[in-house]
Amino acid sequence: MLSSTADHLYWMARSMERAENTARMLDVTYRMSLLKQAVSEPHYEWRAMLSISGLHEDFEQRYPEPSAANVMRFMTLDEKNPGSIYNSIYNARENARAVRGSITSEMWEALNFTWLEMRRISAEGIPEDGVSRFFDWVKDRSHLSRGITHGTLLRDDSFRFIRLGTFFERADNTARILDVKYHILLPSPADIGGAADYYQWGALLRSVSAFESYRKVYRDQITPKRVAELLILRPDMARSLITCMNEVNRLVQELNGPNSAELVRRCGLLHAKLRYGRIDEIFEYGLHEYLSEFLEQIYDMGDQINKIYFWSTDE
Repeated sequence: MLSSTADHLYWMARSMERAENTARMLDVTYRMSLLKQAVSEPHYEWRAMLSISGLHEDFEQRYPEPSAANVMRFMTLDEKNPGSIYNSIYNARENARAVRGSITSEMWEALNFTWLEMRRISAEGIPEDGVSRFFDWVKDRSHLSRGITHGTLLRDDSFRFIRLGTFFERADNTARILDVKYHILLPSPADIGGAADYYQWGALLRSVSAFESYRKVYRDQITPKRVAELLILRPDMARSLITCMNEVNRLVQELNGPNSAELVRRCGLLHAKLRYGRIDEIFEYGLHEYLSEFLEQIYDMGDQINKIYFWSTDE
């Protein structure tokens, strides 16, 4: 496969997954912001959203304050923000257009229609009472795109690069969403274990479609340690870090080439760390430190993938 084709397929999948996960992060932030709670400064939740996304500097250059309206605009429809939902869907469609011969017609039609709808929504704006519906629409279009891919595409290297992009992006965003709540949006001491704390953890679980799964697995009160265990170490949880790395590790080995030994090694080390990890040890080490270290390793492997598969000269 040409490196340019692999590049487009990988980023097509990552961009669509990024749009979905941005919608998920905004949704949990929006729900938390509606809950009255004591915070040390105004717009605290929205500052946290920008900080954990790594976009606070870009935002501050163009917006006066991190109000809900400004951050929502910046992260959803802002054409100048490369990380907005608008640009993520645009990038997914453009990457798909560049490799139409390597994907099925159904995949192209789904992504193209999503982009056309995104343009219409951008022109009309998101109504104040339609925020949740918009987030649901983004998630539904991502689910549809992924389902069509899984149901129509030949299981060759094209499929593998698409899946690799999907699970890399999903692992990154699951870690970020968990870090937003635990490290930055900690409640006041008076709220710990109270209704506000319960609501926030419930909102977090719903943002990753894990509320029902939590109830089924633990059948008990929602606690931070169990939420973290579900989203980090449970291999039967669809969006957990270990589930993502199970797929990434398998795909990297299947795509194994003459220059990928170091990538396979690093991926295997991270996979083993999750596979044999224990939640008590993670909390003893520090959840924020653990997630930050995980994200650094993900970025490192992403650079390795770029160098090995995408930056080579096509023959």
